[in-house]
Amino acid sequence: MALDEPDIAQVSLGTEIRRRRKQHGLTLANLAAQAGISHPFLSQLERGYARPSMTTLERIARALDTTQVSLMLSADPGHVAGAPCPAPNGAQLVRAGEGATLPQSGDNAGYARLLVRGDAAFFPQEQLLNRRDHGEYFQHEQDEWLHVVDGEVEVDLGDGGLLELRRGDSLYYAGGIPHRWRLIGAAAARLIVVQASAQVP
Repeated sequence: MALDEPDIAQVSLGTEIRRRRKQHGLTLANLAAQAGISHPFLSQLERGYARPSMTTLERIARALDTTQVSLMLSADPGHVAGAPCPAPNGAQLVRAGEGATLPQSGDNAGYARLLVRGDAAFFPQEQLLNRRDHGEYFQHEQDEWLHVVDGEVEVDLGDGGLLELRRGDSLYYAGGIPHRWRLIGAAAARLIVVQASAQVP
């Protein structure tokens, strides 16, 4: 998604992507090709003039040998701005409307919002899902847990088959298992997705 004006979160995300790209010795064209995105879009992204979808950020993360969550952390406006934290040492507070937020792939498909900042043992996300197609698989080393707060979704676990989840249902799957989900109910689904931490550079 192109932006008329960059905001602090997107500039910070773009700066982090550029830093990691250069660390890997990749040109814009190299990284764009590896991530399956256009060279102009990646250029806009690195300058803060574009907001990637969760799927696009996952592809970029794989190409840079890191995780989607690691890149999302750099797009957290509260963390980027260095705002004082009202929580005591060892605690983190993310208020409603805070946390790195990225769109899902597709028009009006929903969003994902990271509910923790900085280093953590696990990374919870709030996701609003409107997308009725599965899209691409996500696959990472970290274990993940999904809970349906509202709505109905179908989860595709690759060779593990399809599972329908409704309000109150939860699903845990080990790292390495391909996964994706889509809306099957009449209204948007609200999910909590928790990903284990990963040791990445």
